[in-house]
Formats: sequence, C-alpha cells, structure tokens
Amino acid sequence: MSFFGGIFATVFVFIGIFVAIPAAGGFGVLWTLVAAAGAVTSFYNAFSERGIATEIIDVPDDAPPQPADPEARLRRLGDLKAKNLITPAEYERRRSEILNAL
Repeated sequence: MSFFGGIFATVFVFIGIFVAIPAAGGFGVLWTLVAAAGAVTSFYNAFSERGIATEIIDVPDDAPPQPADPEARLRRLGDLKAKNLITPAEYERRRSEILNAL
C-alpha cells in the first residue's frame, strides 16, 4: 500500500514540477513540496524495516490475556452479552468455564 502511495505521490511531484509551478508559481512550489514529502514518507514506509510508526504501544510479555479476578471476568462477559457481541450459548459456556476454574 505504501509503495503505491509513493508512486501516486511521485506522479503529483511531476505534475507540480511541469504544471503547477509554471502555472501557479508559489502555490505550485508548495504543491510540489507536499507531494515530495508524501512520496518520501510512503517509500520510507514501504522499504524500511519498521516504517514510520503513528503510535507506539508497549505491551509487556507477562501481561495476562484476561483479568485474573473471576468477578471482573464475569462482569466483562456480562457486558459482552448485553451488547450482543456473544450469543447466549457462548455466554453460558464461558460463564461455566470461569466458575469451574474457581
């Protein structure tokens, strides 16, 4: 996706150089600079190992996948059922699993 974004932005750089700068002067220069920044960013994301992160989330390796407290787990399960994100049968199955683990 970033590769195609870079190609798309490169086309806009050429439009800026050959059309916008001669026709619009200062606006054409701004157009070309913004397009060039988009091309550099897109190609950097496409060809670098990590790309440009928009957000960094640090998740420790030892973080539990779910709350350890059975009461909190049952409350969360009830919320999922109330929002119709799980079926009543799935709710009962998971509820039984939590209660059996006590």
